Amino acid sequence: MINNIDISDSMTIKLEEIYGELPDMPEFVEGIRRAPKRDFTLSQKETELALKNALRYIPEKWHTTLAPEFLGELLTSGRIYGYRFRPEGEIKGKPIDKYTGHCIEGKAFQVMIDNNLDFDIALYPYELVTYGETGQVCQNWMQYRLIKQYLEAMTREQTLVVESGHPLGLFASTLEAPWVIITNALMVGLFDDQENWNRAMSLGVANYGQMTAGGWMYIGPQGIVHGTYSTLLNAGRSQLGIAPDKDLSGYLFVSSGLGGMSGAQGKTVEIANGAGIIAEVDYSRIQTRHEQGWVRRIVEDPAEAFGLARQYQDKKEGIAIAFYGNIVDLLAYAVDNNIKIDLLSDQTSCHAVYDGGYCPQGLTFEERTELLRTDIERFKTHADRSLKNHYQMISALVDRGTYFFDYGNSFLKAVFDAGVKEICKNGENPMDGFIFPSYVEDLMGPLFFDYGYGPFRWVCLSGKREDLLKTDKAAMECIDPDRRFQDRDNYIWIRDADKNELVVGTQARILYQDALGRTKIALRFNEMVRNGEIGPVMMGRDHHDTGGTDSPFRETANIKDGSNIMADMAIQCFAGNAARGMSLVALHNGGGVGIGKAINGGFGLVLDGSERVDSIIKKAIPWDVMGGVARRAWARNENSIETSIKYNELRQGADHITLPFIPDENLIKDLVAEAFVKME
Repeated sequence: MINNIDISDSMTIKLEEIYGELPDMPEFVEGIRRAPKRDFTLSQKETELALKNALRYIPEKWHTTLAPEFLGELLTSGRIYGYRFRPEGEIKGKPIDKYTGHCIEGKAFQVMIDNNLDFDIALYPYELVTYGETGQVCQNWMQYRLIKQYLEAMTREQTLVVESGHPLGLFASTLEAPWVIITNALMVGLFDDQENWNRAMSLGVANYGQMTAGGWMYIGPQGIVHGTYSTLLNAGRSQLGIAPDKDLSGYLFVSSGLGGMSGAQGKTVEIANGAGIIAEVDYSRIQTRHEQGWVRRIVEDPAEAFGLARQYQDKKEGIAIAFYGNIVDLLAYAVDNNIKIDLLSDQTSCHAVYDGGYCPQGLTFEERTELLRTDIERFKTHADRSLKNHYQMISALVDRGTYFFDYGNSFLKAVFDAGVKEICKNGENPMDGFIFPSYVEDLMGPLFFDYGYGPFRWVCLSGKREDLLKTDKAAMECIDPDRRFQDRDNYIWIRDADKNELVVGTQARILYQDALGRTKIALRFNEMVRNGEIGPVMMGRDHHDTGGTDSPFRETANIKDGSNIMADMAIQCFAGNAARGMSLVALHNGGGVGIGKAINGGFGLVLDGSERVDSIIKKAIPWDVMGGVARRAWARNENSIETSIKYNELRQGADHITLPFIPDENLIKDLVAEAFVKME
């Protein structure tokens, strides 16, 4: 019979290789945000199973010590994190040459993982949560330690497979295959819901990777700044009549959330030269953004917040104001005092409303955290009541001329789940969409994704600021600002990127680009690495992109042929990127809108200066983008059809996209109307 000694002897990568003896519990730094207790509903038998699952990582000689410790974590936090195995002190993404490994890719991914867990970046760093309330790098610190070991041991002809944070192992591969393949929370359809996900998370068999957290490509709040900037700017142009060459001077934007993704809002509105008030109930998040220079003023009184904003509107100067309080109270003040809000949104983590992603009106942040720990049902009642009030305030403001848009955080779905059916267009369910638009439906979809523009990004693995400045300059030289208005905006964005002080964590940059732009820039960067002008670069994108995500409430909200509920595109994108040699490929369930509501994928590509990487860029980048544009074109999205026609002309003999014929609307309506009359 196989015993634990045989099992240990058969492995060279294991926790015992790091620790000769059981490590002491590391100290926790005071003032670092900690995750609230997660929903815990396991039965006694399931709790036993969760303990056995966690102890799979642990040598038998430590079981008697760690079993009660892990049980304590599970009962008090709802999860087993394995705090004892967390490295002492702060984790940071160091320069690549400070890491151990047999290949550049293995060391590069270690940079990315550690950058995701930096105290300045991660929302709850001790619980491995990078952003979005629940988005984790992996489930526990045992997984983190083993993943790092595997990346150190990995050769150029091996692939590391990671399933919901668990490093399944290294497998022989080739230089043409990914070094890392990641999946997170891919649940079988029958069980793909919040209840089963909570159970799977508590059991230690599922990880909520969000988007770039579990794919190791998060670069701090900068990663969403450019998209937020483009969204606000074009919301102003399309809804407020702002000229294409003007900004948000004199206009007011109000929203909530200063966490990971939402933390970009303050910086964005200042760059766009507008006045912004961002509500946040967690003072530590406000402090972080204020210290980083991402909000300029902190106020606690709604009258003071709106008065200060009015001063800057009158001066036509930009300012980011953090309102320490609840967004519903802020909006109620605006309604009661007839204050004009031009642009309105929300970026609380409503995909995880009942896990603490939304703080109900009437509760302090501390009271919210305590209720999550002691009385989850009461918390849910408060959350539903608050969401209904929130909706009423938004409706009142919209009736007065405010433009409200859902910011892809599942806010509208959360309001519906709270019992507000009238938020649906059909008054019954979300199948036909909501009465308020998603920002993708109105703005990002038709103006960006349909053309292939999306959140292209890179990290200078050397950690040198001068490398980042060189890449900024090279990227700017690759853009023709006269080609489209998007290119003009992107040119200005990258021109001013350093001046706007966007870096939090390691040296990284975000820049929206289309397929041709990304390919051109990536080839230029790889050439610079080859020539010794800069060190190696990690290139990738947010999963929130043209072809990476199927999400009917967000990324595919402007796909109207009925296929918005299908996940073919994201999975094909993932598989195609693997086949074309991306260094890392990731595929997740949930993303920013919640479990069962999206399938999303991303990639990472290490630019090492080789001709091999040039070849990958030429094959993989066009596929990664244009697979999404092609799907959008087939859905009869006009801008995607136009883009695909030009692409077919440009790529004759290499690529070819199937395009739809467009029937006459009146022909269809008349035929169907006549048929239904006959059926009556």
